[in-house]
Amino acid sequence: MDLMEAIRERHSVRSYNAKAIDGNVKMNLLSYIEQCNQESGLHMQLIMNEPKAFDGFMAHYGKFSGVRNYIAMIGKKEPGLEEKCGYYGEKVVLKAQQLGLNTCWVAMTYSKVRTAFQVEKGEKLCLVIAIGYGETKGTEHKVKQPEAVMKAEGPVPEWFQKGIEAALLAPTAMNQQKFCFTLKGNSVTAKAGTGFYTKIDLGIAKCHFEIGAGRENFSWGL
Repeated sequence: MDLMEAIRERHSVRSYNAKAIDGNVKMNLLSYIEQCNQESGLHMQLIMNEPKAFDGFMAHYGKFSGVRNYIAMIGKKEPGLEEKCGYYGEKVVLKAQQLGLNTCWVAMTYSKVRTAFQVEKGEKLCLVIAIGYGETKGTEHKVKQPEAVMKAEGPVPEWFQKGIEAALLAPTAMNQQKFCFTLKGNSVTAKAGTGFYTKIDLGIAKCHFEIGAGRENFSWGL
């Protein structure tokens, strides 16, 4: 499937079966994570066969079950870390979807198992992404109307509309979709609203927007 198909088919999945991530799927996933780490400077790590992170009260409260694999989103403590984690984490999520895997962004309802991953000096763990073979494919979430998350001076080109539609399919914390994309000429600015994890959500939405709009059609403004 192409990336737009992956965007449409990706839904948050909280229950997973025992099938292992192995063979070419594991190899391709690890290779892509390393590629994104090289490009971004992040320290994302695939943690496998580690059930403790999702075996506590909070995980059960969050209705997670069978989670044995997850991606630890780790990076240097610096401005923009949360947005970068959202952007590159979603790239990995969409690659996982293309590989036949299911995922779910997890901000609070997991336990930090310090021995499972490596956090270097000056780095921090932002959140994790549950990954594996889902018991289901997940369900669609409600989305806002495009007009609620966009501003434009003059006529709206088709590429911008497609970018907004893709951004609205992005997962956000508590499905809040607190972001706004503004178009001026061929320049697009994206801002996060106030709330929990909105900077991570903005990075995820920007990843989707680029795919929907086509990176060749615009430049990011400040």
